[in-house]
Amino acid sequence: MTTLKPTQAVVLAGGQGSRLRPYTDDRPKPMVEIPGTGTPIIGHQLAWLAEEGVTDAVVSCGHLAEVLQEWLDSADLPLNVSTVVEKEPLGRGGGLKYAARHLPHADQPWYATNGDIWTRFSLRDMAAFHAERDATATLALARPRIPWGAVETDAFGHITDFIEAPPSPYLINAGVYVFAASFTGLLPDLGDHERTTFPRLAREKRLAGFPLPQGAYWRAIDTAKDLTEAAKELAAKGR
Repeated sequence: MTTLKPTQAVVLAGGQGSRLRPYTDDRPKPMVEIPGTGTPIIGHQLAWLAEEGVTDAVVSCGHLAEVLQEWLDSADLPLNVSTVVEKEPLGRGGGLKYAARHLPHADQPWYATNGDIWTRFSLRDMAAFHAERDATATLALARPRIPWGAVETDAFGHITDFIEAPPSPYLINAGVYVFAASFTGLLPDLGDHERTTFPRLAREKRLAGFPLPQGAYWRAIDTAKDLTEAAKELAAKGR
């Protein structure tokens, strides 16, 4: 069992972000700024990764890659960052494999995160959880709030309560991962690892799920409403 904490990470930043238009008309999704911070989503991510002990990150670019690359070149970043661009679409699994092959230490574990996730929790604790279970891959798991109000009823059909934006009864993939060095070789060259590699590892009991700690901040920035909500939450924390 390895207890080595990862010092390298892949950030998947190639998505089109069509649901975030018009913000993504002239920039990739991770370059959208959280209102009130003056920093794009990827800037918050890279700062967090550095705080958690990451020294090297590979950013996988796609849609409007040059905008992201220009920002990375000009920004004062707290870690070493390089970029890769897929010459042709490789799918989520193929893209992850292509980026991972550019990490500086092929024989060491690594983190990965989706480029539209804004979160804060201890990656070191997640890495320890991963090592304790001797997992090949570990997914962070979130319990998001349902965006609608819920209705509770009794057995007879009377409405007993209304609950505004309750937590989901299900855990979801939070888009943050710890991978053993061997995971790279299990990824498809082309296609989606969530339909191939992950189910196989789950059957073999080599896939672990790390629930985000109570109170940890997590939000996927998918729509303009998510940007507004993130800004509100930031303002509330600042009070």
